[in-house]
Amino acid sequence: MGGVACDDVVVQGITRSDRELLDAQALVGELVPAGSVFAFLAEHRHELFPDSFIADLFSSSTGRPSLPADLVGSVLVLKELFDLSDPQTADAVRYDIRWKVACGRSLTQAAFDPSTLVYWRKRIAASDRPDRVFDAVARVIADTGILRGRRKRCVDSTVFDDAVATQDTVTQLVAAMRKAARLVPGAESVIERVARLDYSKPGKPDIDWDDPDAKANLVSDLVNDALAVLAELTGEDAPERDEPAADALGLLALVAGQDVELADGSDGTDGRWRIARRVAPDRVISTVDPEARHTRKSKSNRKDGFRGHVSAEPETGLITDTELTSAAGEGGSDPVVGRQMISRDRF
Repeated sequence: MGGVACDDVVVQGITRSDRELLDAQALVGELVPAGSVFAFLAEHRHELFPDSFIADLFSSSTGRPSLPADLVGSVLVLKELFDLSDPQTADAVRYDIRWKVACGRSLTQAAFDPSTLVYWRKRIAASDRPDRVFDAVARVIADTGILRGRRKRCVDSTVFDDAVATQDTVTQLVAAMRKAARLVPGAESVIERVARLDYSKPGKPDIDWDDPDAKANLVSDLVNDALAVLAELTGEDAPERDEPAADALGLLALVAGQDVELADGSDGTDGRWRIARRVAPDRVISTVDPEARHTRKSKSNRKDGFRGHVSAEPETGLITDTELTSAAGEGGSDPVVGRQMISRDRF
């Protein structure tokens, strides 16, 4: 990897070659057990996480200097290795001598705010190299040769709970319509012209929720409004949309169809709809996070979110690959994802 010179950056933090006066490694480095991950990072963190490790994240030269790459990489590795929360991680950087030695901190150096870790995870996840931390660790594993000849792999998965609330059909339809109004050029005026309901305010419309007829009419109005808006904004004559606008219209079409069916006695031409008496197998549960899904770990334990998969070498316990998939659907099953991870195994 190429280096990053001091003159090249303003926002990106870089590691200084001169040590702090009370550098933890220089003063108390012998307290850290040899062969530990702390000792390893103290000696090799600059090789693992050089300044170029995060250089692509700083296209702008304005702003406050960031944390240096070797500190970011080391902290993220230790956080996951010891399964700490963000506040616990910040405390460890502040108080734990082992962490200070591993991360190149001085004994008197304060930590950063825990929200900094959220910032770095988001920046890395949204970049062209979201797996850069895992890739750096994988290079160490490959260089040591510890997995040479070890071809067995164990795969497992777990459900990661989604942070957004599961939305019912009415809430989803209103939210999808409002999202289209925000993101699709001209959609707001189309909605005002063709829709029967008012979508200027978030949340469910104000009706008598104890009246079955009122609820049935609301569902029909919501679906018909969505279909009318889609008819105006899509089709062969519609202009080419950018990705956010196209996604908003696709989401509106999806939520208008996934949970509804023709009402009793409807011939399909009278515009009467009802909430379907079955659940779509790949149902979108939130317009805030359209990729989240329902799944079950057992008949009595339903969860909403995503499924995380891991592949590991059984004798050493080293993780060789990971994958995040939808919580529902064949594409996220253990056999399917397991074969994918094994086929691309880099060791």
